[in-house]
Amino acid sequence: KLEIKTQRGITILNLEIMIGLGISIPHQHAIHLSIGDTHQGGIIFYLDGSGGGLVATPTDGTDAYWGCKGTVITGADGTAIGTGAQNTIDIEAECTTANTAADLCSDATVGGYSDWFLPSKDELNEMYVNRVAIGGFSIATYWSSSEFNLNYARVQVFNASGTQGSQQKDVSGKIRACRAF
Repeated sequence: KLEIKTQRGITILNLEIMIGLGISIPHQHAIHLSIGDTHQGGIIFYLDGSGGGLVATPTDGTDAYWGCKGTVITGADGTAIGTGAQNTIDIEAECTTANTAADLCSDATVGGYSDWFLPSKDELNEMYVNRVAIGGFSIATYWSSSEFNLNYARVQVFNASGTQGSQQKDVSGKIRACRAF
């Protein structure tokens, strides 16, 4: 019998090993998830303390435009951790331009998973904070899914300063998709 439970970011596996004449001996093993671990198709860069978190793809995607400059995307203004997926859904619904940053992330299949999204501003900042553990980042400007206004979206520069700001939607930038687990 195998039971999997998640508690406080730790996955607990309870195994009952049957020995001899129906005698069972329960054993408990814990899998500790940490920033930088490979997990569910990506590399962990955020843990929520309840057994969930966020993983980033192991490599950058193709450089892309945020897209739809001159258009406000209703609902794509979330900046907090946990808003990137909905921002991406909103961008995809209202910006029909192909191969935008959100489009490339949502179309990605990596490690057998196809629910990737463009991170929100704060999710992207968590990637920046943990960039060494994740690896593979360029010294460049990365898009978030957080729209600033009709002409700009929020970005973060992956260099020593980690400056966050905004960039015109029709300028090419780096993307790194993420997904929740």
